[in-house]
Amino acid sequence: MAEILGVRIDSLVMNEAVVIVHNFLDNKKQNLIFTPNPEMLVDAQTDGYFKTVLNFGDLNISDGFGVSLVSGGKIRRITGVDFVYQICELAQKENRSMFLLGSGSREVLKKTADNLKLKFPKLRISGFHPGPEIDFLTVEDKQTIVPEPDANDQAIHEIIMTAPDILLVAFGHNKQEKWIFENIKNLPSVKVAMGVGGTFDYISGSVRRAPCFMRNIGLEWLYRLFRQPSRFARIWKATAVFLSLYIYNKYKNTAI
Repeated sequence: MAEILGVRIDSLVMNEAVVIVHNFLDNKKQNLIFTPNPEMLVDAQTDGYFKTVLNFGDLNISDGFGVSLVSGGKIRRITGVDFVYQICELAQKENRSMFLLGSGSREVLKKTADNLKLKFPKLRISGFHPGPEIDFLTVEDKQTIVPEPDANDQAIHEIIMTAPDILLVAFGHNKQEKWIFENIKNLPSVKVAMGVGGTFDYISGSVRRAPCFMRNIGLEWLYRLFRQPSRFARIWKATAVFLSLYIYNKYKNTAI
């Protein structure tokens, strides 16, 4: 385990993380899985509630080359897409059911479910819902989320009625972690809830992943920038801003 910019991140390889998920499914507690990446860590510096939620995760795996880089390789990167595939393989083996929530598109969700079933024929997908529109509201310096009530109630109702063991939530970072944190108690069947960001877009084929060699050497961000120039601000935050904040905080703590 390590702490990067005040957020706890577990130092694990993929197989170790899968074993932990297996144990989560067998215990009586509801378990939260988050995937802090550099962009999320930057946002957590000005959003104390978000930082608190991230540190509440029962398993925090690194989904970002920059986190591994500043840790000197002590934290191994486990990408969200690859980890979701491992969870699906585990769920298939253990006969556990899964619910897909988010992305905002039933078409993307349907394609995601179809592609997962092709890869894992015995996987039980209990249902899917595109999720509510979610806005942010700052109240007394706390940035809370405000889901659209009717759609949120419908999503919660469908999850309760289909009683999945695993819930994957794709609202985008910050929104999905806060939603899981605030709503998991209302979903009694769920043993594991994980924020998965844009994973459904990749699994559905709506967005193409970077070539394997670029992912392996930490240049996935460059591929994303080439494919989606509109992501420049987010990529700048996840690279230059993140490294600057890390160096500043390390120097400040050393100087004290």
